[in-house]
This record gives sequence, C-alpha cells and structure tokens, in this order.
Amino acid sequence: MSGHNKWSTIKRKKGAIDAKRSKAFSKIIKEMTVAVKEGGPDPDSNPRLRLAISNAKGVNMPKENISRAISKASDKDAAALSEVTYEGYVPGGVALFIEATTDNIQRTVSNVRSIFNKYNGSLGTNGSLAFIFDRKGIFTVPQGNLVEDDFVMEIIDAGAEDVVLEDGFFTITTAMEDFGTMMKKLEKNKIEPENAELQRIPKTTTKLDKETAQKILRIVEMFEEDDDVTNVFHNLELTDELMAEMSM
Repeated sequence: MSGHNKWSTIKRKKGAIDAKRSKAFSKIIKEMTVAVKEGGPDPDSNPRLRLAISNAKGVNMPKENISRAISKASDKDAAALSEVTYEGYVPGGVALFIEATTDNIQRTVSNVRSIFNKYNGSLGTNGSLAFIFDRKGIFTVPQGNLVEDDFVMEIIDAGAEDVVLEDGFFTITTAMEDFGTMMKKLEKNKIEPENAELQRIPKTTTKLDKETAQKILRIVEMFEEDDDVTNVFHNLELTDELMAEMSM
C-alpha cells in the first residue's frame, strides 16, 4: 500500500473509533457552522455545507442534530468561528500540523503551546512545515455493490491519483485542486462517500523505535482531545506493528 494511502487508511480506522465519541459530532457541527456562515444554509447552493452534511451522515449523526446545527449556525447571534493552523515538532523530529476551529484564538494557541511545551516539543511559525506535507483530497467510499475493477478505472479516468480497496472501503486520493471535481463525479453517480476531506499527507516519514513512536502517538492524541482541534497530521512512519495497534 502506498504511503499516503496507509496514512489515510489509519485515519479512517481511527475515525471509526472517534465516531463513537461526541468529538466527532462536535467537529462536524463546527464545520457546518463555518460552512453556513460562508455560503448560507442551503446545501444545494453551498458545496462546503453539502460535504459537511455528507460527513455527518458518515458518522451516523441524527438528522435532527444536523438540522439543529444548520439552524443554529444561521442565527445572526451565533458565535463567530475562526479556522487556524499550528505547526511544530515533537521529540524524534516528528512534524505536526494542527488544524483547529475556535471562537477564542488566544485560548486555542495557549492550549496548543502548552501541550508542545509539556512534551518537549516546539511550536513553529506558520508555513515552516510546508515542505513536509502535500494537501490531498481523500475520499472514503464503502464498496457496497461497486465492482472493483470498473469503479477503479472510472475514478482514475475522473482524475484520481490513486484508488485502494481495503476492508470493504475504497480510499480515493486526488490532488487538492481536483477535490471538487471528484465530489461532483461521485454525486453524479449517486455515490455517497462515508467521508471526504482535504488531508495533509507527509511527503517523507520519520521512522522511530516502537516505544518512542507510541509516545508520539500519545502526544498526537493529547492534541486531538482538545475541543478546538479538528485535525492533527504528522509524518511519523506508520509501521505495520503500529497500524495493528492503532486499529484495535
């Protein structure tokens, strides 16, 4: 399996665990709020909201929760949310790229800096890790009745860089600029992805011994548990042993 698909597969498996917690709902509600503020409450004319609703369905968010989130976001008195990113290093030379959505930037940067400091990491300047990560579109599609060879050929013809089938799910990778085109292709074919998002995929990875790698993953989890943090991307090499532990 190619490196970026290994990373994306772990994100999907881990996402299946995260979906059992309220954190998954909170993340999607924030995304819907930002989407409504940007493009209005009608998903037919707001692609970002349409995508957020699709992802909400992928984690089995009840329809009433979705409707309530859109209605609340439409209220002119709804809290203003900002999307921010942070970059830095943790022990072992592992790079972290953190995405957050917050109504209080001072609180968020304070929390992020505190975690870096606690675990002997260092918060860097924005843009300092641009050379380490590529931004890619990642789609997770249940196989269902889709015929593997036919589907793979059609999706590659539509501009996918890579398609992998594992554990009953297709992981589709596209260039960032082709994300919208692929979304339209799936919609046209009446295929609803379980999840679709832009991810930051490491160009190269850092390999560490098992014990150190496990410590790094625990640090990643500390960031992920912060209510403002929506995504944490890293360039730790995910060995088969680590993958097996993460998917348990």
